[in-house]
Amino acid sequence: MYLGIDIGTSGVKTVLMDETGAVLGSASSALTVERPRPAWSEQDPESWWRAVVGTLDELTSSHSSAMARVEGIGLSGQMHGATLLDEAHRVLRPAILWNDGRSEAECAALDARADFRGIGGNLVMPGFTAPKLEWVARHEPEVFEKTRLVLLPKDYVRLRLTGEAVSDMSDAAGTLWLDVARRDWSDALLAATGLDRSQMPRLAEGSDATGRVKADLAGRWGFAAAPVVAGGAGDNAASACGIGAVRPGEAFISLGTSGVLFVATDRFRPNTQGAVHAFCHALPETWHQMGVILSATDSLNWLARVSGCDVATLEAEASVRFDERHGPSEVVFLPYLSGERTPHNDAGARGSFIGLSHANDRADLALAVLEGVAFAFRDSLDVLSAAGSSVARATAIGGGARSECWLKILAAVLGIPIDVPQHGDFGAAFGAARLGRAAAVGRHDASLFPSPETDFTMEPDAGLAASYREGLGRYRALYPALKEVLR
Repeated sequence: MYLGIDIGTSGVKTVLMDETGAVLGSASSALTVERPRPAWSEQDPESWWRAVVGTLDELTSSHSSAMARVEGIGLSGQMHGATLLDEAHRVLRPAILWNDGRSEAECAALDARADFRGIGGNLVMPGFTAPKLEWVARHEPEVFEKTRLVLLPKDYVRLRLTGEAVSDMSDAAGTLWLDVARRDWSDALLAATGLDRSQMPRLAEGSDATGRVKADLAGRWGFAAAPVVAGGAGDNAASACGIGAVRPGEAFISLGTSGVLFVATDRFRPNTQGAVHAFCHALPETWHQMGVILSATDSLNWLARVSGCDVATLEAEASVRFDERHGPSEVVFLPYLSGERTPHNDAGARGSFIGLSHANDRADLALAVLEGVAFAFRDSLDVLSAAGSSVARATAIGGGARSECWLKILAAVLGIPIDVPQHGDFGAAFGAARLGRAAAVGRHDASLFPSPETDFTMEPDAGLAASYREGLGRYRALYPALKEVLR
């Protein structure tokens, strides 16, 4: 048996998996985010630990005989969060999360100080860890002075589970302190933030064993022997392990609150000009690229909220209008409700509906939202291609992947087949469990990370693709035209 623990932003999820890959049980525990000031986003690391303990206690109660046979545990988690500890491993302040925007000014200072783009392979953005530490050094110098260890969220949980301070390559790549090509900490990038290797966890591959569960905890959860804990992965790399996107060229589209186009690569392929994320993958000698859309299904959630109906109604209305038109809506939507990551790297970008008339109704707006998010994914696909990746097909996951209309639009806009897996949980916790198994058996070959059976494939419609090429042109003309007006 194997466990996968995912420390998300809104909750912790733990799954129990057997050696065939079947999920026998799962447990979840909610988390809250504190926003003490505008643009701030923080969590108490102790809340992560309490949530993890709660889910493991629940699984022990419901699946005691299976828990006794757990041999490996994998961890995944929200990336970039700065968890600062003193020399006794006491938490010094609330963790600053991935969606915290307070360090925008510090980004420019760091960018001018060292080659973060060339070595770290990514733009210096407030979401990453290094600018957060620069902010702490400037605004909370007494905390910075006491900081002896900086951990990412899942790695704080590992410390509590095993006593070991370790991070995996995929999560560490999101700090901006990793030499992503060499898969090692960069002394130059650490020094630019006033830090050194002594304040960093040691590094491991996601499939490596990094320690064993402490004896008292193993007894609490009924493990017959203390399981090994794998290096694990950042949340998107873990999801890739769950969906089987571990070989170069394999890709997935995550249509969740935010949107991700993820492709595995055989080497480090940065494209900072297009705001591509270029990170290590969770498996050795493998990397990945991501295009990130900040408001995917969240755009539809927003429209549902302001229009006073539910998302299911909006999707149904959009589908009817799509069938009537069999082509783009005359309304264009920019999904930049929270700014945008790829390709603009513009926290100040704002969403818009363009082309409205008295003839338009809620269905037109809903269809425009589906199309606008699809166009944003096409922007990501193009900058990934510019970085040398070829995406021939992708697997769709996330809540938005249940909309057949949205899948038709995506396939036409992207020009690639989109595979929809049979019903199942292929998220980060499941991928983490697979990494836990890899650590327990001592190997990381692709057979441990199979792709799920495909329920159906949405092929791109040639006629629709031609119609959407014109719509894509209109969409792309709007951001530069509106950029200054909407500040």
